[in-house]
Amino acid sequence: MGFSEAVSSVLRNYATFSGRAPRSEYWYWALFILIISVVAMAIDAMLFSESGYNPVGMVVSLGLLIPNISVAVRRLHDIGRTGWWVLIAFTIIGIILLLVWACTKGTDGPNSYGQDPLRTS
Repeated sequence: MGFSEAVSSVLRNYATFSGRAPRSEYWYWALFILIISVVAMAIDAMLFSESGYNPVGMVVSLGLLIPNISVAVRRLHDIGRTGWWVLIAFTIIGIILLLVWACTKGTDGPNSYGQDPLRTS
């Protein structure tokens, strides 16, 4: 899965919390979020540097919150874990654990959350 395919897949599944997301989809989405955030910060710095207000960044963050959570849940499904594990991010150790799981290879073949997204032929 390439960059544009991954971004369009996440946006197409905006609020879909079922199914599975391969590593490539998750990490290309993370790269997209990083790029969009830097652009939003640059726009805010140019337009609102005096006030310290960041309306563009806020709109981007709020608009992409649901797809961020949904792709994280689907990534957890890919490694055979329930999406509720995403709540562990509220702890420091949980963030590290989620990062490790995001780097983990998904389950080969179907699991209880659906078909293998890499073998959908």
